[in-house]
Amino acid sequence: MAPQVWPLYRLRITTPRLELRLPDLDLLGELAESAAAGVHDETRMPFTVPWTAVGPEERGRATFQYVLGTLANWRAEDWTLSLVVLRDGQVVGLQDLSAADFAVTREAGTGSWLGLAHQGQGYGTEMRAAVLHLAFAGLGARAVTSSAMTDNPASLRVSEKLGYVPDGLAVTSVQGVARTLRRLRLNRADWEAHRSLPVEIHDLAPGLPLFGL
Repeated sequence: MAPQVWPLYRLRITTPRLELRLPDLDLLGELAESAAAGVHDETRMPFTVPWTAVGPEERGRATFQYVLGTLANWRAEDWTLSLVVLRDGQVVGLQDLSAADFAVTREAGTGSWLGLAHQGQGYGTEMRAAVLHLAFAGLGARAVTSSAMTDNPASLRVSEKLGYVPDGLAVTSVQGVARTLRRLRLNRADWEAHRSLPVEIHDLAPGLPLFGL
């Protein structure tokens, strides 16, 4: 990829174990393979958009298209930064940061997934901590939101560890079934009070105009 055209390809966020970056085509192919191999127990659906409720090949293809779509549809007023998560060079999952009119609201939201083979090792907390550092320290966010199904304790625990507070409930239809979401919110003061993981941001400045900053 050409960073002179899209400077966010230079961006790196690093933690003690992980690196987050915008994926080139090779890494995107690996990410698609990870999604195809499985993201969650097939007996439950943790996502409001049930993109995983298809066969492995289609799931991998949808992942590939989704990330490319975030680039194609990027506007300073409405963007989604989809970062591949690497552990020792191996793809383990995807971490999103999204916002509309961020330059005005200074609020963003997160979403993520980990391949089944990489779950239960604390990566979910570490990659969220990384993107929160990008939002607050790098982009000057005032608050970051998230949500999870009330029957998804693993995701809710990650948010609790990082200082999020409950922000109400919402009911949504997923595959024709009513599901309850717990909304969560993290302000700057609570982020600063709970952050303990060292995170470094590399080469963000060239890409700031793409965020409207």
